[in-house]
Amino acid sequence: MRVAVVGAGVVGLSTTAELLRRGVDVVCHERAGGPMAQRSAGSSRIFRLAHPTPDLVRLAQAAREGFGRWEQASHTAMIAPGGCVISGDQVPGWAAAMAAAGAAHEIVDGRSGRLRLPARRPPSAALVDPSGGVIDVDAVRAHLIEVTSGAVVQDHVYALEDTPTGATVWSSAGTARFDAVLLTAGAGTSPLAAQVGIYTPPALAHHVRFTFPVDPAVSWQCWIDKPSAGLATYQHRSGPGRWAVGGSIDPGQVAWEAGRDAATAASRDAVLRYAREHLAVEPRVVDTLYCVTTPGLADGFEFRRHGAILAVSGENLFKFAPLLGEVLAEACTGGSTPAVADLARR
Repeated sequence: MRVAVVGAGVVGLSTTAELLRRGVDVVCHERAGGPMAQRSAGSSRIFRLAHPTPDLVRLAQAAREGFGRWEQASHTAMIAPGGCVISGDQVPGWAAAMAAAGAAHEIVDGRSGRLRLPARRPPSAALVDPSGGVIDVDAVRAHLIEVTSGAVVQDHVYALEDTPTGATVWSSAGTARFDAVLLTAGAGTSPLAAQVGIYTPPALAHHVRFTFPVDPAVSWQCWIDKPSAGLATYQHRSGPGRWAVGGSIDPGQVAWEAGRDAATAASRDAVLRYAREHLAVEPRVVDTLYCVTTPGLADGFEFRRHGAILAVSGENLFKFAPLLGEVLAEACTGGSTPAVADLARR
């Protein structure tokens, strides 16, 4: 069997690695920039079991087991523990979802010693996810590049055709036939999927994360804060003496038509102002990480198929990567279309 994976982000590489493990002939096409250079770029991500639904909590638990297998295979730690704190109006619902999935958690008062946050004024209450931590993106990247060596090619896929016996892929390298095609191309998924009648959310937006210098000795927890008023943020350690902050600003300021430069400037102003007023960090930006997002998807993912071609779309997929690799490899070889609810009951 021959499978084409379009997109060498973390999900595309995870699937390629699992297909190779199963003995499948697979080619992973990456347009430019090298593996994990677009939405999977950067050095760190938050890992958490905390999610708004029991199904997503269960899937995060399965993904954590997958990271454990990667850690064992590479002899490298990939998730630094420390916990993740959730604050805001969603705390009761997220706590209920964790309870339903049997995941350890605790709701604590903002003055509790269980909270280690950079906040000048801590939240009144918070959900503590003790299994949360920081994903070492560099370690994940190194492992996946090693195990997919030889299967990844720099090649721009620009057209697809579903056929009765598989699919045809047109790329800068020429034309090739495959038994199955998986689209994990981030912002490039929607236009390719549309060629074969698969709908994926087409809207795009700009998102920028900023890093501030802090005392290297601090051991703050990852923090997702969604207050009823003010800037919603996610925050975590991104290296020794470095604290990363991303904020959800006015959608109009980061809409695709606003342009990257304007969206970056607006995001920087909002996050820098927030850091000055609310965080115990040095209010000086030392690093900027830009990516393209699909507004409205939040956590989670969707799968859609037309014949031999399967497309996956979603946001915040990095923490699910080991699980998605296994699920998508099985779908490619078996011709199935996964469903989140079914996966959570496996």
